[in-house]
Amino acid sequence: MTIETIIERINEALKAGGGELSQPAPRRINVKVERVHLVETLRFLKDQLGFFHLATITGLDLGENFEVLYHLANSDAVVTVRVLTPRAEPHIPSVTPVIPGAILYERELQDMFGLVVDGIPDPRPLLLPDDWPQGQFPLRKDWKHVRAAEVIPGGE
Repeated sequence: MTIETIIERINEALKAGGGELSQPAPRRINVKVERVHLVETLRFLKDQLGFFHLATITGLDLGENFEVLYHLANSDAVVTVRVLTPRAEPHIPSVTPVIPGAILYERELQDMFGLVVDGIPDPRPLLLPDDWPQGQFPLRKDWKHVRAAEVIPGGE
């Protein structure tokens, strides 16, 4: 499938639910959608256009909002689906019904950004130690690392 055909098909699908498409580079497509349309957008990309490979999910702290980016690939292009969620209500829907392997990335978003992933099958912490302080999210811009006092054996 050509990149032009992919863009045309995505634009047709976006007409119904809003959204915005851009092409920042050859074979790269960015799609901005509302949270409520995230799962159906990913389902469309997977089922209709063959974007089976979820390369990663990343997050960005933009201050008042978080942006979550879903990077999908097939042999023809890479599509990044971008979703904003407000810091005051940091909820996103789980995409594991469409892409089961997304669970590890979703658990990482919960640990590192404090995002709430609604409907995640296994919400246990993934990356942080068991004794990590509640409410501390290391990839938020306002997080400050407080180093424990260093104890030197035999020192004073």
